[in-house]
Amino acid sequence: MKINRTTRMTAILLTLAVAFGEAASYTAAAEGTSVNQQASAAPVITILPIDRAAILAGQKLDFRVEATGLEGQEQLQVRINGKDAAQYFGKKPVITHTTPTSTEYTIRDVSFNKPEHISIHVSVNNKKETFTKTVNYEVYQAIGNGKKAKNVVLMIGDGMSSNIRTAARVVSKGIDEGKYKGWLEMEDMESMGMVTTSGMDSIVTDSANSASAYATGHKTAVNAEGVYPDNTDDPLDDPKVENIIELLKRTRGMSTGLVTTADITDATPAAMAVHTRSRYESEFIAKSYLDPLHRPDVLLGGGREWFLPASEGGKRKDQANLIDAYKKEGYSYVTNAKELTQASADEKLLGLFRPGNMNVYFDREYTQPNNSDIVGAYTDQPTLMEMTAKALDVLDQNKNGFFLMVESASIDKQAHTMDMERVIWDTIEFDQTVGLVKEYAEKHPDTLVIVTADHGHSMTLNGTFSVKDAEGKKGDELRELVGTYSDSKFPTYQDADGDGFPDHPDSDWKLAIGWGNHPDHNEDYMANPKPISPTIQDPSVTDKSWYIANPDKDPNGVHYKGNLPHHEAQEVHTFDDVPINASGPGASLFNGYMDNTEVFRNIMTALQLNPVKEKAKK
Repeated sequence: MKINRTTRMTAILLTLAVAFGEAASYTAAAEGTSVNQQASAAPVITILPIDRAAILAGQKLDFRVEATGLEGQEQLQVRINGKDAAQYFGKKPVITHTTPTSTEYTIRDVSFNKPEHISIHVSVNNKKETFTKTVNYEVYQAIGNGKKAKNVVLMIGDGMSSNIRTAARVVSKGIDEGKYKGWLEMEDMESMGMVTTSGMDSIVTDSANSASAYATGHKTAVNAEGVYPDNTDDPLDDPKVENIIELLKRTRGMSTGLVTTADITDATPAAMAVHTRSRYESEFIAKSYLDPLHRPDVLLGGGREWFLPASEGGKRKDQANLIDAYKKEGYSYVTNAKELTQASADEKLLGLFRPGNMNVYFDREYTQPNNSDIVGAYTDQPTLMEMTAKALDVLDQNKNGFFLMVESASIDKQAHTMDMERVIWDTIEFDQTVGLVKEYAEKHPDTLVIVTADHGHSMTLNGTFSVKDAEGKKGDELRELVGTYSDSKFPTYQDADGDGFPDHPDSDWKLAIGWGNHPDHNEDYMANPKPISPTIQDPSVTDKSWYIANPDKDPNGVHYKGNLPHHEAQEVHTFDDVPINASGPGASLFNGYMDNTEVFRNIMTALQLNPVKEKAKK
């Protein structure tokens, strides 16, 4: 038989589809039929969890299969290791049709209960053809071979790329004749590795799905927390994956805590405890923390506005006063550093220190008392060190151990606005908090301490800048004062009081930094007395977002033309690998390169957690 060109192409595509495990397999491709016609008829099959997921044995999750682009509401055949999925889980699926041409198959609150290789095979008929998709999972058991960790402190410098660490080391510790005068606390730990940061839907992550990988061991999409994204519009019905706080409460009755310098409902803390497709569901997140399944014992940070109705200075549309609700559940409530210090360690603790994000260290501590126009009435905000110390005091009361997540959130937020000093000062504050936690761990050697970031930023260390020669100069004249190679003199930051922070941010020679990605902006290399946006909306463009350099920021500085799309108002995340350090039981698991989902797996292994057999005593 003569094989025409179309038939040959169809055969090639079929071979490739089989080889790469694609969704479509053609079982009735007629000779001479257009390949394009066949491809356009193929439905899209989505299986959640996704392919290559590594799943902790006994971890609860929602299993879901979606087929979209069907001719009608066709039935799905779903098999797990050759067995009907409903029989495998011992639970009937819920069949839905989100659109007239889709079918969804969902079984909620199930688990894979033994370590094994899992193969999910889905088939659906469409236009008298059968289309299939297969994904594979690894179900693992968290078996450690050393001392078991009782407590875990996960410390996240949001956006803290390796260059940001280096900058903090230069500024805080100093360097002379090419040798640093000291290492950061986070660098002086037992183990070090590197973590990849990408999510399931994009190579560049945001803080929600990257933190979710740490909290669940599963990938998800931008803005999602503790769920896999489904094909509905509801941000609260997506398939859930049990997170670290739920697991540890359910299996061991451990205490849990969240500490952050952002809103306590912000992406990183929320990912540890809640489930939503949208990180911006702040009202829901604040209320969800009250759920006994994932209720943290300690919540410290900003974000008071999400706990109060508008009539009481908040933003809750449901008019609920959640602060009162927390008090009814036995929480002490504090609003400033003095109250935090006086709070009892014997009670659960809610501390909300600003309506929104807390002020950064540079404005909150470093420039006081001359910054009242920046911090407003909130002049007694606690430091990250003070919040963490109190959290440890409270959580330490539980004989079953604890999990604490500590986040320095504005390393990221200030990197977005390309504010070097505010990035570095928050990093130094974070590092001093690491030192405090290390001191706790020395007295409690069954504590695993992990320090990492969730993603990177593009800050580059280009050399040093001659402040002494900058007076009276502007524009490109300032650019000429950036020292490179032999002209990059060692920075001259001074720390006379020994607090780890320079006495003045603009020493004679200071760091000259750049940004690998950025919008149009002006830069004069000097510290900004107040936080200020690098861009404004172009007033001549009214039909779309189009950002230009803010003329009020460094008006005499160098003008840098952006290398991002004009709709980006700020510097953006990168997908650089980020460092991770660890000390304590299980620290050796954090050596080398790892996917971000492996951080969760390594924590479970250090704890030697077995959700199949362990159940917290009531």
